[in-house]
Amino acid sequence: MRTIRGPGVFLAQFISPSPPFNRLETLAEWVAGLGYSGVQLPTGQGGLFDVEQGAESQTYCDDIKGLLAEKGLQITELSTHLQGQLVAVHPVYDALFDGFAPPRMRGRPAERQVWAVSQLKAAAKASQRLGLEAHVTFSGALAWPFIYPWPQRPRGLVEAAFAELAHRWRPILDAFGEAGVDVCYELHPGEDLHDGATFERFLDAVEQHPRANILYDPSHFVLQQLDYLGFIDRYHRRIRAFHVKDAEFRPDARSGTYGGYQDWVERPGRFRSAGDGQVDFKAVFSRLAGYDYPGWAVLEWECALKHPHDGAREGAPFIRSHIIRVTDTAFDDFAASGLDSDRLRRLLGLGDVE
Repeated sequence: MRTIRGPGVFLAQFISPSPPFNRLETLAEWVAGLGYSGVQLPTGQGGLFDVEQGAESQTYCDDIKGLLAEKGLQITELSTHLQGQLVAVHPVYDALFDGFAPPRMRGRPAERQVWAVSQLKAAAKASQRLGLEAHVTFSGALAWPFIYPWPQRPRGLVEAAFAELAHRWRPILDAFGEAGVDVCYELHPGEDLHDGATFERFLDAVEQHPRANILYDPSHFVLQQLDYLGFIDRYHRRIRAFHVKDAEFRPDARSGTYGGYQDWVERPGRFRSAGDGQVDFKAVFSRLAGYDYPGWAVLEWECALKHPHDGAREGAPFIRSHIIRVTDTAFDDFAASGLDSDRLRRLLGLGDVE
């Protein structure tokens, strides 16, 4: 077994125009001062890493790694959540997602998709240059507007959506395969891949592609009322990234899972800072350690109540306190019998070896 790496932190929620949050160097210094040892780097619009430059230049990648190493930090993964979203967008969301792409592509969904695919492929090469093993992203969505079957979904609609989703992602997965990097989809409401059933449907459509894997985030499963511990038991072989994010679900007589179009503070299901919600992180870390999870524990701060800087400050010690340094000995080794193979056979009533 391997000890989970961490604590790491996803930097996307902390970027702002104000120092020290406006430059990678100063933002890295801030999170290092909070006790983090790894950073998950957002890319794309407003991101901290240029995947196109990273794909082309080993020097650029080495410089970024060196800058972070001076602060005592490693890169956990690159993130293309925004670009991954644009790989598949239902037209009803075109205007809302246009802001994820460069201005020259807004209002041009076909060009925007081509750009998004090129970004993902560049991220594969950049991840390889950085020596990373995993990459985190969204799947995008074609079927999400039809999530609740009313009016009745036409037969074949979902199958057609996933066939098209697989068609778009297969060349990207192959590019990551060539780079030796796993694609880890954050299973997230709003994406066609949002739970185990949709992930399995996608795996079937991409013929069980070995690079199609999971970014595990239990907060999304709390809000869906899904068994987030049983999920680890079922899909642990595909879990290659991990967001430490909390959530709570407190339905009442007024609203439940769908939230009644309310803002996050009023919703029965809402995200919370790590340790403030209902996720049993002791059990989560134990399950992942027991299944030899190979990656990082990365804080993603999203909370309807707490200030982000307080969430970040509390996140590093929270993760560190939950990481289990796995044992290299059995607890009962002190009572080992020390029997050799011949004596073991006699103990089983098999007699001596002839």
